[in-house]
Amino acid sequence: MSTGSSIGVSTMKPCCRALISSRNPFIFRVSRNSVVINDSSTKRCYRPNHRLRWYRYDHCTSNVVGNKCRNDSNRRGFYDSGSNSGRARVFKRCRGNDRGRGVSVIVNVASDVRDHSTSLPSSLCGSRVNGKSFGRYYIQGGVNVDLKPLVIEKIEDDAGLGVEEKEKEDRNRIGVNKNDTDEVEVSPHERKLSEIEEEAWELLRSSIVNYCGNPVGTVAANDLSDNQQLNYDQVFIRDFVPSALAFLLNGEGDIVKNFLLHTLQLQSWEKTVDCYSPGQGLMPASFKVRPVPLDGKEGAFKEVLDPDFGESAIGRVAPVDSGLWWIILLRAYGKITGDYSVQERVDVQTGIRLILNLCLTNGFDMFPTLLVTDGSCMIDRRMGIHGHPLEIQALFYSALRCSLEMLAVNDGTKNLVATINNRLSALSFHIREHYWVDIKKLNEIYRYNTEEYSTDAINKFNIYPEQIPSWLGDWIPEHGGYLIGNLQPAHMDFRFFTLGNLWSIISSLGTPQQNKSVLNLIEAKWDDLVADMPLKICYPALESEEWRIITGCDPKNTPWSYHNGGSWPTLLWQFTLACIKMKRPELAEKAIALAEKRLSVDKWPEYYDTKKGRFIGKQARLFQTWTVAGYLTSKLLLEKPDAASALIFDEDYELLEICVCSLSKGGRKKCSPGVTRRQHTP
Repeated sequence: MSTGSSIGVSTMKPCCRALISSRNPFIFRVSRNSVVINDSSTKRCYRPNHRLRWYRYDHCTSNVVGNKCRNDSNRRGFYDSGSNSGRARVFKRCRGNDRGRGVSVIVNVASDVRDHSTSLPSSLCGSRVNGKSFGRYYIQGGVNVDLKPLVIEKIEDDAGLGVEEKEKEDRNRIGVNKNDTDEVEVSPHERKLSEIEEEAWELLRSSIVNYCGNPVGTVAANDLSDNQQLNYDQVFIRDFVPSALAFLLNGEGDIVKNFLLHTLQLQSWEKTVDCYSPGQGLMPASFKVRPVPLDGKEGAFKEVLDPDFGESAIGRVAPVDSGLWWIILLRAYGKITGDYSVQERVDVQTGIRLILNLCLTNGFDMFPTLLVTDGSCMIDRRMGIHGHPLEIQALFYSALRCSLEMLAVNDGTKNLVATINNRLSALSFHIREHYWVDIKKLNEIYRYNTEEYSTDAINKFNIYPEQIPSWLGDWIPEHGGYLIGNLQPAHMDFRFFTLGNLWSIISSLGTPQQNKSVLNLIEAKWDDLVADMPLKICYPALESEEWRIITGCDPKNTPWSYHNGGSWPTLLWQFTLACIKMKRPELAEKAIALAEKRLSVDKWPEYYDTKKGRFIGKQARLFQTWTVAGYLTSKLLLEKPDAASALIFDEDYELLEICVCSLSKGGRKKCSPGVTRRQHTP
């Protein structure tokens, strides 16, 4: 029998204890003024002014590069804001897929962990979020910090996990928690797959990226004949979302869990004044697993995660939507699998708060919308969407609602929760009131007075009626409408942006009547927005002088190509979600049937060109993963429409009742709940 060893944590208050059984003697101790690591060969004491050194402990050593520090990938950072300080936590570690042998750490915390942050070295202290300090603790040696809501008072031996704990681990591993009443029951489909579905699943699985032997995502495109892969061989956060949903709806949750936790490790945690470094809380646009030669060992390599925060992107623009997609996917993982332990982890809770803090930071902007630059979302090139584009606002609104469900409410988060509620209500009112366009609203804009200086002005943004484009009056149907693409002083972008409108439906950013009208418009203008290949990313395209001025003569965004009016099959899954929510699944079925005729024949391209979407995009990558995954997710959602509840939100009238959106002589006042209800109910 191997010699047992222990981990002891001593702080200002005697509140923590930990027991560990391991093959190698190892002691890790944190005291008030130092961190001490003992094993059979080393004994070092690290003072607060010194950086903690990491030692290789496991068979797989991997680094994270691209941030201020380089650490073992086997490290796990975890935080606590004090909310769950009375809970015991169970940490587990396994080597690869070997679940028969592991290390269990049982920690009982009896006091506020925020008091312990003074016991850590300054180099390990987290940043302050909303005035609260989060201590960062790292356990070297590959200990997989997996915070569990339950305490299992059992100490392992070398034989492996106990029976009860092993059963619970197995349930979590397959993504099903039998004790959770809110879980969405999803199992692999039992019906026989069609030939195109079998091909799609084969392509999706072949695009999986492994890191230290575990799946962590899918590459953007997997065209083996492409000699210029550029960044399409990387794992993009936004691109992986449909892949993740396909895996989740098929009962495969491991890859999604790995993705969520590894991208969290890449999140920027350090404030900086360097304009070429990511801001605190920013999530990368993408990452790549790269082999790096080991010094002094010929032929030996280690894997590193190399993130891209926009420094390599076209235009060098940081991704605004990555953190929003990450939060949305985190909620979907818990709702579909029933495994809420991931979102309850203190490092994940802190990651959510850092993203929100980045998005909710006060600035000079007077609007509740999120101010961003061109190229910061799915449209990652100059397309005239700088300012307050609808796509970002819809994702922002959805991420805020997801965060309200997942955040642990305590002294450290109550102010943040209040801020989220206020922003949600104001954002909802702002978008519904000022972004909405139908034939009635166009008539109002057509008769606007300008240069109005009072707080009671009708034309609040000084919009000139001459901005209404000539195509719009005859294009918009009598019983349909949509949310415009952007709104700024003296400027309304009347283009129809599909992703923003679909997510406005999914998240209930629009009113029930507005959501219904959007689908009515898509149905009425099917030949323009769907045609031969669903769906147009925006309509209409910028042409002639307008294209030259707004895009900068971009040769990739020529009229009716790529982001400038191209057709993107990956939008199918979001269209399917919106149709399921509005009880119009027949529209989604019609669109999917169109796509099925061509996707496999055309080798699953990234996008299509021309007004009708008849040509494969001139620079489109083939075997584009989110094209494949978007199709599969759409099919799975139609097969199991109940699973759509993991992503959609219903109307929340409480948010409308606390809306702070108007001005009076005495200052800001709340909207009348009765008026709000009457305005926004069908």
